This record gives sequence, C-alpha cells and structure tokens, in this order.
Amino acid sequence: MKRREFITLLGGAAAAWPLAARAQQRERMRRIGVLTGTAETDPETSLRIAALRQALAKMGWSENRNIVMDLRWGAGDPDRMRAHAKELIGLRPDVVVAESTPAAAALRQESAATPIVFMQVANPVGSGLVASLARPGGNLTGFTNFEPAMGGKWLELLKEIAPRVTRAIAIFNPETHSGQYWETTEAAARSLAVEFSRAPARDAAGIESAVAGFAREPNGGVLVMPDAFTLAHRELIIALTGRHRLPSISPFRVFTTSGGLLCYGVDQVETYRLAASYVDRILKGEKPAELPVQAPTKFELIINLKTAKALGLDVPWFLQQRADEVIE
Repeated sequence: MKRREFITLLGGAAAAWPLAARAQQRERMRRIGVLTGTAETDPETSLRIAALRQALAKMGWSENRNIVMDLRWGAGDPDRMRAHAKELIGLRPDVVVAESTPAAAALRQESAATPIVFMQVANPVGSGLVASLARPGGNLTGFTNFEPAMGGKWLELLKEIAPRVTRAIAIFNPETHSGQYWETTEAAARSLAVEFSRAPARDAAGIESAVAGFAREPNGGVLVMPDAFTLAHRELIIALTGRHRLPSISPFRVFTTSGGLLCYGVDQVETYRLAASYVDRILKGEKPAELPVQAPTKFELIINLKTAKALGLDVPWFLQQRADEVIE
C-alpha cells in the first residue's frame, strides 16, 4: 500500500472514532429491575414479562442494546419480596417495575429515590405508597387494579351463577392483602342474604384447613381475593374448590383458564404493557411524582362452562351473553 493511501485510510478511521463514541453514548445501557408477585415457573409470569419486553421494544428499548433487565420473582412470599427488593435496589437501577402491593412496599422501604412503577396495587393511597392518585408526590407511581366496590361485585356475580349459595368465605393473606374490600363485600352479603366470613391463610396448609372446614356445611361459595399470595397458590385453590364442589370467583383470568369457575377483573398481561409506557417516560426524564396513578377502565368477565357443569350449575344465558369469554 502506498504511504498516501495509508494516511488517507488512517485519517478516515480516526474521523470515524468520535462518531462511534457518540453512538455508544446515545445507546448507554439503562438498568430496569422487575419484581413480580408470582413464581418464575408460573406460566402467566412468562406471558407478562414477554408483554413488558415487547412493549418496551416498540418504544425503542431493547435488551443487549440499550437496556439490561434484572428479574426477580416473589412467589407470593412477603419475606422473599423484601429480600429481592434489597437486592434489586443494590444494583442501582434506573427504574423498577413492581407487581403487587407487598413488592411495591418492599422496594419503597429500600429506596425513596429510585423510580418505581407499580401494578396490581389495590389501594396505593391507603397503603401509603403515594400521596394521591393525581399527584403521587414521591418516587412511586403506576396502575391500580381494583376499587373497593369490586368486593360487592364479586359476591353478586357468584350469587348469579350459583343461586343456591347462602354462605361464602374470602381467602386472603392478612400480610399481603390490602383489606379495602371488606366493607362493600359485607354490605353485599347482607343484601343478598349470604353469610359471609373472612378466611385468612398464610400458607398452603392454612388454605387447605380453611376450605375443608368451610365445606363441611352445604351451599357454600368462595371468593379468591386479589393478592399475590392467592395468585401463587391458585392451583391448590382450584383443586380444593373442585374437590369440595364449591363455586368460586377470582379477580385473575388465569384462575378461570386453569379450571376455576368465574373471573371478573382486569387483563393482567395488558397491565404490563401499560407499565412499559411509564418506564419509557421515566427513562426519558419524567418524574414518577408527576405521573398520575391510573385506574383500570375495562374489566373482563370469564366463565368456565366445563367447571360449571362439573359443579352441577346451569349458567344463566344472560350471564353468558355478558361474558367477554366463555370457556367450553
């Protein structure tokens, strides 16, 4: 190669170096933490994480290019969520996505500065996570999943699909449940002439004991309360309510698609897509304190006719017509 050609090539390469450096600066890696309330092996978890990744990719955030994602799974265990929260905050993320009230609370305990986008938090103001829905005021914001009136709605729907129900229990974990539904549920129970009681459980044995004891008398029904704990134990709850022939309703679609009778709630996978929009805005410079907490605007009703048949229930046609999905 001639000396002049070599110098020309060298000069061109040198000129390209600043461009490459600027490109690297534009594509600096951001770190996103994710703490779910479910287990890693839960099939619903993979769908939700996939929805988050897809939504972020559409907004220009791709792993191995400009973001790193650190995933942790709470599996419905408050102690495990607290341990994972400490670990995630220690990684110095740019933003953390939190699924469930205990996950969000654990992360908030670890940091008052790291931006946190929560989902499936039923009562963020009452839980002390935000100052108000319109102006969160701190380092947390996100998406609520239900409102207090839902408690009465679940019991009304259970009574519609199983008119013989005169007794009902609500399965929940007192350590992780928000507790905001009791007033409306108890009011609905009085108006529907249903004897209602709470069934607190902290582990699988507690769930088995509560359901078995309740099933000793006839005409019972079960409300599965919105809770990372009940979601993590859904297979057990579905098996127990089926074995004891107890009509049940839950707020999670996956309960019904897995064999539960009835679901009325929000689309959890879609919520992850919505969370991605707030992650995007925060990574682009907006503050959680200035992003309002959003309430759900659409609920879905899903009925499993196969389960209804196994329970000896004849699902009213008007209820089937109202359903967003009927599983046969």
